[in-house]
Amino acid sequence: MKNLEKYLSLLNGEVDGLLLTSRYSRHYGAEFDIAEGVAIVTKNGCRYFTDSRYIESAENNIKGFEVLGINQFNGYFARLNDAIADFGVSTLGYEENYLTVAELMGYEKNLNAKLVPFNKQINGFRGSKEAWELDLMLKAQAITDKAFSEVLTRIKPGMTELELQAELIYCMYKNGGTGLAFDPIVVSGPNTSLPHGVAGERVIQAGDFVTMDFGASYKGYCSDMTRTVAVGFATDEMKKVYEVVLKAQESAIAATKAGVPGKEIDAVARKVITDAGYGENFGHGYGHSLGLEIHEAPNTNTSNPEPMPVGAVCSAEPGIYLPGKFGVRIEDVVIIKEDGCEDITKSPKHLIVV
Repeated sequence: MKNLEKYLSLLNGEVDGLLLTSRYSRHYGAEFDIAEGVAIVTKNGCRYFTDSRYIESAENNIKGFEVLGINQFNGYFARLNDAIADFGVSTLGYEENYLTVAELMGYEKNLNAKLVPFNKQINGFRGSKEAWELDLMLKAQAITDKAFSEVLTRIKPGMTELELQAELIYCMYKNGGTGLAFDPIVVSGPNTSLPHGVAGERVIQAGDFVTMDFGASYKGYCSDMTRTVAVGFATDEMKKVYEVVLKAQESAIAATKAGVPGKEIDAVARKVITDAGYGENFGHGYGHSLGLEIHEAPNTNTSNPEPMPVGAVCSAEPGIYLPGKFGVRIEDVVIIKEDGCEDITKSPKHLIVV
């Protein structure tokens, strides 16, 4: 089923149109990414509005929508009201999670239709990926794996975290990434105890752990992985913690399949870490879905009691963080299937010493 057809299936009485304002829903519905724009979906017609910077690209690539330009004399509100009148729309479902208060007030004031919060329904389809979406995510992950193999040869004592981050970003683009899934996390030594630390001027030294959390995007779809490597050597304590995290990840991946609640998958990894005496040092969730965004639903964490669906693409990223000393996180991405899951991250997971 085409993504636009999925959106049309929502128009069953509660609303008779959808207002797509986020880049992600517009990309999903049109199956093409335009930086700026607004779209309206109704059973009587669908229109996509953008400005002169993107109109030619939209006209050449967007299928299923009538593409119209906006300008200073005929803006988004005017274009939308024309569509509301032409298609007989009285209620529009909108993405409340992606609008500012000011934007919502503008739509409510200027549109000739009632606005209904509809974010969960509009974005619900993205939890299970189509085969063509999985192909793009496999490509994104392959680019990310390649970048990791290359950057391993460049890590050395004396370089800063920022220098290593720059090398990592370069490798993702050089190997075919069309963007970054998110700003990479590159931290070293005691900074690795910061799960979302920011690269700085710290100089990498022998005996450090270096944690890199990064992902390329490919045609709008994200990848995500984390590897923690040792520089020069690793102490016995570093090796012990690393092995606990690896065991936690492998155990939870083995338990991952469709129908298992997200929190139960999290619990498998959490038990391994807790039994090893590090329960208080694993503060974040085990995993999250990803796709057009780096964080999507459904999640494999303690807050999700719902069974995971077939076709969900999720991270697997337990970690242990010892403040002032070091931290370890290992992250792969898996595709959830009926009888298990496929790990699409191909980089090695044993402790690497560079």
